[in-house]
Amino acid sequence: MQRRLKILTWHTHGSYLYYLTQAPHDFYVLSRPGRPPGYGGRCGHMPWGDNVIDLPVAEAKDTAFDCILFQDDDQYLHDQHVYLSEYQRRLPKIYLEHDPPRAHPTDMRHPVDDPSVLLVHVTHFNALMWDNGRTPSRVIEHGVIVPRDVAYRGELARGLVVINHIARRGRRLGGDIFAQVRDSVPLDLVGMGAQEAGGIGEVLHAQLPAFAAQYRFFFNPIRYTSLGLAVIEAMMIGMPVVALATTEMATVIDDGISGYVDTDVARLVACMQALLGDPGLARQLGEQGRRRAMERFGIERFAQDWDQAFRHVTAL
Repeated sequence: MQRRLKILTWHTHGSYLYYLTQAPHDFYVLSRPGRPPGYGGRCGHMPWGDNVIDLPVAEAKDTAFDCILFQDDDQYLHDQHVYLSEYQRRLPKIYLEHDPPRAHPTDMRHPVDDPSVLLVHVTHFNALMWDNGRTPSRVIEHGVIVPRDVAYRGELARGLVVINHIARRGRRLGGDIFAQVRDSVPLDLVGMGAQEAGGIGEVLHAQLPAFAAQYRFFFNPIRYTSLGLAVIEAMMIGMPVVALATTEMATVIDDGISGYVDTDVARLVACMQALLGDPGLARQLGEQGRRRAMERFGIERFAQDWDQAFRHVTAL
């Protein structure tokens, strides 16, 4: 039996960190007083396992690790030089890139330029769009867990949108499309800051699948981002998804088979209206989407992919 590795990382995206820690290793998550963004450590409402260890930054230099997992530019470019020893900065390193390039969609060079670091992208679209330079890269697609006792019902003839701070993040996250579509289709918005855009508010991650299951469909109006975990979680419970056919989403939903994807918003509105009028069609599409998600985004495959990545870098 291979030994468990000690991984140092940051609390960058809570739900992703929860799924990541399903890998068979011990994760030391940095924390600072007041737990500011990126330094929350083991905090929040996630059902963290015993393998998630809260590590105050003052203790980092005195703790032994096998690998450093960066998840943000500041962590890699600045913070490691503040909180880690010279020896620790020579440990095997992985940079987990959560997003596609922001400044330019095709010509942006990734800030990591080091052949000794492994760059992990969460979608093939992201890997395609970044200029990875001389840094070796691989793709580890998402893996999620949903409660076994939650299944799609769809009795509420409304659509659900799950986006954090949509009012502040504007066109990239589809704030204008959400507002446009809501004039023709009944939609509810949940997420942090949802009230700013006339939404309901935040629903805790553990409660979201059961909350979403009552809605007829899930709508994703995002133009340009990585593949959202909320979309996959909706698919996993058998909820039909309607989305813009952009970024990785174009490969996740089979149009007319497991949901609807298009760049024509007017057609997507017509598809949503069809789902509102035909619960049987919604169940049929949702079941196909559930099968697709189970095949592609299972947590066992995800945990195995990460285990292989950790073993790979620590064996070099």
